[in-house]
Amino acid sequence: MTGKGHKYIFVLGGVMSGVGKGVVTSSIGLLLQQKGYPVNLVKVDPYLNVDAGTMNPTEHGETFVLKSGLETDQDMGNYERFLGRDLTSDDYMTSGMVYQSVIAQERALGYGGKCVEAIPHVRDEIMRRIRQAAEVSGSQISVIEIGGTIGDFQNALFIDAARELKMRQPDDVTFVMVSYLPVPSTIGEMKTRPTQHAVRELNSYGVQADFIIARAPQPIDDKRKEKIAIACNVHKERVISAPDIKSIYEAPLNFEKDKLSDALLDALHLPDKRKASLAAWKKFVTAATDGSAPELKIAVVGKYFDTGDFVLSDAYLSVIEAIKFSAAKIGQRAKITWINSKEFDKEGANVGKILPGFDGIIVPGGFGETGIEGKIRAIRFAREKKIPYFGLCYGMQLMVIEYARNVLGLKEATTTEIKKNATEPVVDVMPEQKDLITNQKYGGTMRLGAYPARIKKGTIARSAYKSETVEERHRHRYEINPEYVERLEKEGLVFSGTSPDGVLMEIAELPKEVHPFMLGTQFHPELQARPLSPHPLFTEFLKAAVTRRDKKA
Repeated sequence: MTGKGHKYIFVLGGVMSGVGKGVVTSSIGLLLQQKGYPVNLVKVDPYLNVDAGTMNPTEHGETFVLKSGLETDQDMGNYERFLGRDLTSDDYMTSGMVYQSVIAQERALGYGGKCVEAIPHVRDEIMRRIRQAAEVSGSQISVIEIGGTIGDFQNALFIDAARELKMRQPDDVTFVMVSYLPVPSTIGEMKTRPTQHAVRELNSYGVQADFIIARAPQPIDDKRKEKIAIACNVHKERVISAPDIKSIYEAPLNFEKDKLSDALLDALHLPDKRKASLAAWKKFVTAATDGSAPELKIAVVGKYFDTGDFVLSDAYLSVIEAIKFSAAKIGQRAKITWINSKEFDKEGANVGKILPGFDGIIVPGGFGETGIEGKIRAIRFAREKKIPYFGLCYGMQLMVIEYARNVLGLKEATTTEIKKNATEPVVDVMPEQKDLITNQKYGGTMRLGAYPARIKKGTIARSAYKSETVEERHRHRYEINPEYVERLEKEGLVFSGTSPDGVLMEIAELPKEVHPFMLGTQFHPELQARPLSPHPLFTEFLKAAVTRRDKKA
């Protein structure tokens, strides 16, 4: 379905960053998919990093790992959650990827000795990748989000590639601009002028917006729709209201009030196959936004929170969403409290003053030394006080280290990630990665993407999964050292999930008769949690938290 006849929707942002392009792209994908059209979503990131793996989470937010192992922007997580399925590496593109490919071709004389330039060669490589993503997915409609804001120098080539595609296939390409309409508190009136300027800036690229998604604190009224339509040369019915909402998952429902999917199909000259069936989605949104649902107090003890005077919860975005999905499934409302593990780092830190009030504790993934002793103190408290605990990746490794120190008596137990010459390396780097790390070649040195695991009978993990084998996504360099496994198991720790060959420890837990829920995963289960199919381990964790809360009541 690629080439002439394949349909492309480009989503761009105006006025300011963080305006919600990813949610709009995800919503459009969901709505068109529910209309019966095969859809693929593509994220374009203008930065020169080849992928998102080496970027600081406190600056960029979470790195989302695809099934293939590609480290991507967090918007790819939203895409998968809204569509309810996996995306491929072809659905993600950075300037770094594009330039790397063009330079590799030039070095191999792939351009036949021509002078290689941004136009046409880089632009054509962008177009090739967009078409390839459509072909690999077998979709009929591609929705492409171009990162950044209109007017940025970095994304100009991507916008030009979209313009060129529109010129070649005028009936098959449409542009959606997500803009922001401020309501200054001292004026109390919604202002359209910034959006008008953003549209004119887009016009300077040779591109005309066909749709304007009007983000604002409140719904946009007819008068301002008319004003935008006249000033921006857009049909009034294609000015779509996008007010602030409780949950991003309400966005598709709001867009359908303005019949966005029908208007998009009309713009693309496609028949309206069927009414979008959103019953299951509405049911989820109702449960997820139910303010009267019983409250569960969940502590997330992490280290990527501090960014100036603000808390950057985006560093753990998939964890937050996974909690929401499971809470909605069991009719609960999760209240998440962020606890910086660095607060517990100092000797004598009073974890007993803060943690007892929570129904469950999560220690998510991370890298490096800072905040680690604080996490270990929190883990010990959760184990000894029998507070439901869920450790993700580093959270499992530290759970095992805590157990080795305080149950096995191995006081020097640690990870070689923070102590290279450890005398008790309970967690150690994979042998094949040691040379790469020694030479400071960190990019792509981790176990990344989906790997199978075998689940033992009679365990919490097996009860949750209801399956002997599972496949989960990884992002880490270090593993539980096999030399310590037998000793740990002898003292009561259960490795309920392992690699098929039994060498790598994938899940560690304490038996239910010892602790209501003390479980850690080497993988990242949050990456596969979806609104309509919550992850079973998160659901079991929250069920244990409900039991604790109800016993305290």
